[in-house]
Amino acid sequence: MAIAKAERLMNLALCLLGTRRPLSKRELRGSIEAYLEAGSDDSFNRMFERDKDDLRELGLVIETVENLDGDTGYLARRDSNRLPPITLDAEEAAALGLAAKVWQQARLAGAASGALQKLRAAGMPETEDAYEVHSALEPRIPVHEAAFEPLMLACRDRRPVTFDYRKANSARPEQRQVEPWTLECWRGHWYLAGWDRERGAERVFRLSRITGKVRSRAGAFSADVPDVVTVRETVESWAGETATRTARIRLRAGAGYPLRSRAIAVRERGDGWDELEIPYGHGLDAWLVEFGPDVVVEEPADLRADVVDRLRAVAKD
Repeated sequence: MAIAKAERLMNLALCLLGTRRPLSKRELRGSIEAYLEAGSDDSFNRMFERDKDDLRELGLVIETVENLDGDTGYLARRDSNRLPPITLDAEEAAALGLAAKVWQQARLAGAASGALQKLRAAGMPETEDAYEVHSALEPRIPVHEAAFEPLMLACRDRRPVTFDYRKANSARPEQRQVEPWTLECWRGHWYLAGWDRERGAERVFRLSRITGKVRSRAGAFSADVPDVVTVRETVESWAGETATRTARIRLRAGAGYPLRSRAIAVRERGDGWDELEIPYGHGLDAWLVEFGPDVVVEEPADLRADVVDRLRAVAKD
């Protein structure tokens, strides 16, 4: 479900649950921003009827009441929609607590913390936090890039954006005009998938390579948004995750731990360098360039040539 629709359904549910008397369509339209933005009465009516059906499918009991004037009103009585007492065992409570700890930054940290507090107030059992007491590891989804929040909002609101983007083989950024679809974290880095207007094709952007501010633009999307956006599969393909060939590289001892974790075989050379075999696919050259002088490609020759070309391009800029 799209984020914008989910917010609209949540606002409608809160209005219907929070009222002491039935609310008319006119009152609901004036209370919910998404309905105010509907282009016509017909558009609003279709949207409202679909939203009512969706909420009922999700289990919300919505009553329809006619007043003395013949107008129809809607409400969802709390006693008809009250959940049974929460009964979580220790393992379920621990799983919820762990999920709440994952998001530690941006706006989602407050939402996760608030949800956890409400669950505990409703009777969720307190459990020993194994990730704080017994382990030095703690699960997190880091969000260090300033571009994350404006892009997250642009994805939610379906707003085109522009930003300056520096490719891996260039020291200078160039402006991109993008219709953002979704954000996804992969191997500790955030990526944006969307439609690049100038190139007329789907593209994936690494947020750490966005420079300057992300600026929103008016207007609707020009390309259809796919039902399923496979950001991870695209990034994996570019990074050689789906490769069937292997490359042999020299890696300075004590450096390049992400490469070591991908290695099929590692051999110590004894001269301050190690020899690694790693999967080889499209985009591996761009990744190797990021390790600079700590990596030397030995074979295949075409990969070595691609890495050298990228390094020369960066040096020239």
